[in-house]
Amino acid sequence: MKKLSIVIHEDVYWSSATSALDLFSGANRYLERIGESPAFDLELVSERPESIQLGGTARFIRQVTIHHVTQTDLIVIPGFDGASKSILEKHGAIIEWIKSMRRSGTEIASLCVGSFFLAEAGLLNGKAATSHWSVTDEMQLRYPQVRLRSDKVITDQDGIYTGGGAFASLKLILYLIERFCGRETALAVSKAYSIDTDSLSQAHFAVFTGQRQHNDDEILKIQAYIEQNYSSNISIDQVSALTHTSRRNFIRRFKAATNNTPIEYLQRVRVEAAKKALESDDLQLNDLAGVAGYEDIKTFRMVFKKLTGMSPRDYRKKYARKTAML
Repeated sequence: MKKLSIVIHEDVYWSSATSALDLFSGANRYLERIGESPAFDLELVSERPESIQLGGTARFIRQVTIHHVTQTDLIVIPGFDGASKSILEKHGAIIEWIKSMRRSGTEIASLCVGSFFLAEAGLLNGKAATSHWSVTDEMQLRYPQVRLRSDKVITDQDGIYTGGGAFASLKLILYLIERFCGRETALAVSKAYSIDTDSLSQAHFAVFTGQRQHNDDEILKIQAYIEQNYSSNISIDQVSALTHTSRRNFIRRFKAATNNTPIEYLQRVRVEAAKKALESDDLQLNDLAGVAGYEDIKTFRMVFKKLTGMSPRDYRKKYARKTAML
């Protein structure tokens, strides 16, 4: 039996914590139904006893503080609600405990923005990791040694696991259940909770709003220019001239501020515009590509799929308003 510790604190997203608890408990119940022993010895762990206030089935789960947990096989860190900097400062003791447990060989998994705890502990340095798509730019700027893969739903490296945004991270729970209990148990749990196990990308959920968490006013002006003129035939020489710097220095400066090259930024703006059109308009793909700034439909399809993980046609089928209503 694996000892499994779910981290709880007053800022945790309760749905993130309880969903993990439900799925691991569901795996135990399934194994008992088929005549096998439960796989997980579950406990809720917090810095202070009063932080553990879950009801329902949680009342029958062991509830302890970090000061009493010196050995466990797997730690699960749920997502949280609030600004990452203040949350991490507030729960520094939990981060130190996570570091200590990792040194003793414990495997650790984060759900959604719980990945900030792993990054702050230094456990994602040099590793591929994912999180909620909306915070990956912030995380990459704050933790440059982390190889962020915002398109991924799951990463697994050396006993460190990260899961995608919100309920997409439930796929990581199923992945861990399969790892420790086998595919049959994971499939049984996925069916019981109606969780699709196929998609391993969350790129199509992302909404690009531009990386503006920097203080370079010149680059902010260039970002605004790109966002207003993305459908035109914009060139790097054209936008670099607006900053009165060389092309090379402009590209370096732009990437330092936004974590994207100007071309990557332009592509993301164009694809976001195409996504909105696919969700609401009935334009033919050739016409839509032109509206998004692409003269070549083949290039448009290639870039769109690279950034969203789906073809434009599949994206329309999934998210078009008429299709959704039907």
